[in-house]
Order: sequence, then structure tokens, then C-alpha cells
Amino acid sequence: MQMKTSTQKITFCALFAALTAILSQIAIPIGPVPINLATLAVFIAGGLMGPVWGAVSMIVYVALGAVGVPVFSMFTGGISIIVGPTGGYIIGYIAAAWLIGLIVSKWGRKAWQLVIAMVAGLAVCYALGTAWYMYSTAAGLGVSLMSCVIPFLPGDAAKIALAVITVSALRKRLAW
Repeated sequence: MQMKTSTQKITFCALFAALTAILSQIAIPIGPVPINLATLAVFIAGGLMGPVWGAVSMIVYVALGAVGVPVFSMFTGGISIIVGPTGGYIIGYIAAAWLIGLIVSKWGRKAWQLVIAMVAGLAVCYALGTAWYMYSTAAGLGVSLMSCVIPFLPGDAAKIALAVITVSALRKRLAW
């Protein structure tokens, strides 16, 4: 996405940080990691804004949560969430938005390219989150995958489908 002014860049970063905070609250607590819609915002931010500004929007989201603003799932916030078992997934949002934006900026924004980019971004988020979960809880890989990845795959596939449709529609409407 080629944004023309700094004001546009800042506005869209704030918008996607806010969208991530809102979608984080739509959550189902199923265990140590709740199912929520935050990754939908991550996919759209990376797919629409590119690597730098997509990642910056997630940095803003994480920074707000780190200082205690209740933007994380179930209206939580604070550094204790980031260093807690789910913190790796939250940090993973930054890497995911960056990677999605990078792939899309290099390969293009056709539906199949968006899907590949979003799957790659999700894989990075899962890798960072699961590694941190294992470290912080001393859980093994199998237990961690069964608790923190496998239950999320169907919903994440649906979020990717919705994000691809949304990014495609917004790019056409906003002439990006």
C-alpha cells in the first residue's frame, strides 16, 4: 500500500492498533490461550499496510498493552501478560504483520498470494508463541501444540479467508 502522507500512515496505524484491541475482546477462553479475533486484524494490517506500517500498528497495540491499557484478550494489560505464557503470541503479532506485508509487497496481492502470506505470518506467530509458552510453562512440544495451536487451526483458516476478502475489497475501494 502506498500511503501518501505521514498523517495517513499514523492514522492507519492507530486504526489497526484499535481494531486489534477490539477484536481481542471477542474471545472464547478454552485454556491457557483464548480463541479471539485479534489475528484477523493482524492479517488485514499486514496485507493492507505492508511490512513497516503493518508491524508498527502491532507495535502500538503491544506497547499500549505493555503499559497497562487493557487491550489484550479479556480486557487485560500490563507487562505481566507479555512475559506470561501467552506473551509470545502477542509479540508474534508484530512479526506476523511484518512478514505478511513483506510477502505481499514482494509477490503481489492476488487472493492466493494473500493466503500464502497470511499462512506464513500465522506460522511465525505460532512458532514464537509456542516457543515462549514452552519456555514459560516448561510444557513439552506436544502438550503445547495441543493446547495452543491445534484447537485454533479451523478458526484461523476462517480468519484468513475473511482477511483475504477484506484486504481485496478495501484495496479496490480505497484505490491502494
